[in-house]
Amino acid sequence: MALAAASGFGPTGARAKLRSRVSNLLLYAIPGFLLSLWLERLWAFRALRAGAAIKGYETRDTLASLALGVGNVLISAFSTLGAVALWQLAFQHRLFSALRLGAWSWPILLLGEDLSYYWFHRAHHEIRLFWAAHVNHHSSQYFNLSTALRQPWFTPFTGPVFWLPLALLGFPPERILFAQALSLLYQFWIHTEAVRRLPWPFEWLFNTPSHHRVHHGKNARYLDRNHGGVLIVWDRLFGSFETETEAESEPVHYGLTHDIETFNPLRIAVHEWQALGRDLSRARSFRDAISYLFAAPGWGPDGSSQTAKDLRRAASVADVANTPRRGEKT
Repeated sequence: MALAAASGFGPTGARAKLRSRVSNLLLYAIPGFLLSLWLERLWAFRALRAGAAIKGYETRDTLASLALGVGNVLISAFSTLGAVALWQLAFQHRLFSALRLGAWSWPILLLGEDLSYYWFHRAHHEIRLFWAAHVNHHSSQYFNLSTALRQPWFTPFTGPVFWLPLALLGFPPERILFAQALSLLYQFWIHTEAVRRLPWPFEWLFNTPSHHRVHHGKNARYLDRNHGGVLIVWDRLFGSFETETEAESEPVHYGLTHDIETFNPLRIAVHEWQALGRDLSRARSFRDAISYLFAAPGWGPDGSSQTAKDLRRAASVADVANTPRRGEKT
């Protein structure tokens, strides 16, 4: 409390009001989330009856997603205190101490927050330790608005460091929280099969349901692609973009490369931590143990297992091999 008072990050004033707005923003969104789920479920029921090629809803899966979402909210209520303390410490040593945060700074903050989210998200796919924290968001074999609420229980602890540069640049913690809340709200609607393709300028710039279906796909060519939050341009810039194919012969298959057949929220939340623990117990050297923690998911010391990069490469080679040569009959 003394640190908060000394830094001006106390319970009163503009900062406290902004933090209250963050809480209210998410609180007010909950009824909208639930209404949207109900409407989408009704649409999916009718679409499936009409023969649409969608996954729709599964009641047990939806309940598991909601339980994981509630767990995330409860955990975040406490972990956010640690994140704010970390950012506040960085903010006290900010690089631009004379920076006046006027209205002009909001676009910079929102861009910075989205770039921070991109690297947070990409790291949580490409580093096993972080993947263990994030994997439950991808564990559903369905893709609907309830999947958006299937939030991890451990990324509230592994994530805050990725937004630390914003505090060092001079953005106070409450503004970072507000920018994160806006990003979270945006990302809710892109978890749907109801929206196919949007006009190309929007698809080129922003994350959309089409791009995010790719991200949740376990098809080899879709693995570890499209990590953006609000903007998809980061994936285009950093080489992690993949477009959704329109071919009926290759629909998106959702879930994990090795699906877990359970709707138990606790098992969903911790299954990869258990697998990581088993691998560490079998590590034959310190180097192997470090690799199990920080190499890509799927890494193994004997090369018998495959990472997402290996699987994409193999799929690409297979695609080339199966492509008819010019003049060749198919």
